Amino acid sequence: MKKVFVVTLAVVLVAGLILVGCAAPAPAPKPAPAPAPTTAVPAPAPSPTASPSPTPVAKPSPAPQKTWKLKFNHMNPPGGINTMWGYTPWAQDVERVTNGRVKVEQYHSDTLMKSVNAPEGIKSGIADVAWLFTGYFPGQFEPFDVITLPFIAPSGEVASRVIWSLYNKFPELQAVTADFKVLTVWTSAPYYLLTTKKHVKAVDDIKGMKIRSSGGPPTDMTKLLGATPLMQPMDAVYLNMQKGVIDGAWVPSEANLGFRLYEQAKYYTWVTTVTVVFMLIMNKEVWNEMPPDIQQAIMSVSGEAQSVRYGGGCFDRSDVELRDTIKKGGYEMVEYTPTPEEMAKWTAVAGKPLWDDWVKKMEAKKIPGQKLVDETLRLVKEYSKEKPKWPSMAGK
Repeated sequence: MKKVFVVTLAVVLVAGLILVGCAAPAPAPKPAPAPAPTTAVPAPAPSPTASPSPTPVAKPSPAPQKTWKLKFNHMNPPGGINTMWGYTPWAQDVERVTNGRVKVEQYHSDTLMKSVNAPEGIKSGIADVAWLFTGYFPGQFEPFDVITLPFIAPSGEVASRVIWSLYNKFPELQAVTADFKVLTVWTSAPYYLLTTKKHVKAVDDIKGMKIRSSGGPPTDMTKLLGATPLMQPMDAVYLNMQKGVIDGAWVPSEANLGFRLYEQAKYYTWVTTVTVVFMLIMNKEVWNEMPPDIQQAIMSVSGEAQSVRYGGGCFDRSDVELRDTIKKGGYEMVEYTPTPEEMAKWTAVAGKPLWDDWVKKMEAKKIPGQKLVDETLRLVKEYSKEKPKWPSMAGK
């Protein structure tokens, strides 16, 4: 029985092997048909993903522009003529043209330093800008004295424009101011004769009178005219006229107004005698640290423009204001203007001799005195033909 089961199993296994080996192979799959031709434009490749914009880097803020506050020392009070009509408008102009980068702080009435120490005070930095009166420094600014010679200048504006032109033309004037920056130069109006009891009309009328004079050419001129010069500060003139200590004084209208001398004297002799010279000076180190555009801006409202404002807009303007003040106050004003022929006599007696003497002194010091006088006379003639410029600056 067991034998029959084994034989049967073997037969089944052999039959399975024969059936597997005789089975037909499966047919191969048909190839896929070729795609039909097409004119369609292939789809563009996808654009690359845009990179995110970089975060902008903040630019550094520009460095703040440097500014300057200039300490300006002068002897005039806040309400003085030169302050109101000259220094304050100049300070405002400087701030305006520099767009506020330069401010001028005024120290009135010599509160920062005494003006008699102006050159040293500027060099040492006590002040940045200062008013300077050359008459305080005899012999130090001699080339500038050419415009102070008597009977040369007809007005403050003309004289101021002349001295500014001379400063720019002659190295000798620049040499004596080399320690500081000169912003402008100007003069007073010509001094005239103001007397209390006697009206001087002819040259000989002044002989024997006691006349207040300043030092230098005015003193020499007074002596040549036959009068006695008395050197006094201007603030002493009022009382000395009142007491009879002096018979009169050489004055400009600016001083006449400021010290109310018209209350004591009524006789006016309009002889164009001497002028005096002033400067606006600045510390050189402060000036040199300023960029060119700031320097140019400051000079655009200084230089000749400011010489016109000071010489014309302060001093010549005072002649006009004086008349108005005298009229409104009811004071007496008796005037006399010498004719050209009479002025020639004044000049011959007390003018030309001083010109010649000054030239000799300058030539001895290697300063071209004659050239300075000749150029001064030429410029006076030229500028005198022009219409005054100061009225356009009045009130500014």
